[in-house]
Amino acid sequence: MKIATFNINIVNKRLPNLLAWLKSSKPDIVCLQELKAAQADFPQDALLKAGYTSAWVGQRKWNGVAILARNAEIFITRRRLPGDPKDDQTRYIEAVIDGIVVACLYAPNGNPMPDPKFDYKLAWLKRLNRHAATLRKTGAPIVLAGDFNVVPTAADIYPTKSWDKDALVQPEARKLLVALLAKGWTDALRAMHPEAVPYTFWTCWRGRFERDAGLRIDHLFLDPQLADR
Repeated sequence: MKIATFNINIVNKRLPNLLAWLKSSKPDIVCLQELKAAQADFPQDALLKAGYTSAWVGQRKWNGVAILARNAEIFITRRRLPGDPKDDQTRYIEAVIDGIVVACLYAPNGNPMPDPKFDYKLAWLKRLNRHAATLRKTGAPIVLAGDFNVVPTAADIYPTKSWDKDALVQPEARKLLVALLAKGWTDALRAMHPEAVPYTFWTCWRGRFERDAGLRIDHLFLDPQLADR
């Protein structure tokens, strides 16, 4: 089984790119973030023609997450991250696919900081940690996949000081990610590439993509059952 995560950043604008990638890469399960589309505007039919069923929570202009599955049913278990009933930002969807619990998430960016947006980011990550612990108690195989908007360590960003004041690299957020992993989750990319973990995000400024001056903010965290596989 191939599981992928992809911050699509406006799903309808980049639908041709998404369809081309699905055709060439053929992932079995896909977690999408930043749909930036209202619930009724998600391109379900186009994806179904491409062989993928889908489940999503949309939000006009902002946020939005989706799970796609190839040749499999999607059984939705959650459409919101628990812990704050007043939080109306669509950043989390969870489903069971072929016996695996798939949690697709888009954590808050947190910029600018200091700001209430950064406080919200930390509170959201704390909620994620609590819910991840609850999921582990079910005994089911689980993957947490998505854009966590946290660079785990200094090794996960190109050598620079230009991001030092950015919310993605702050110690408070990193500490919460470390605490999550300490509960038995495996960072799949780091496990597969222990010497040089690939970046997952690049800005479009100053040739940073061409120079591979990137960051690692998108993650696939596996519970012990899946880590061995």
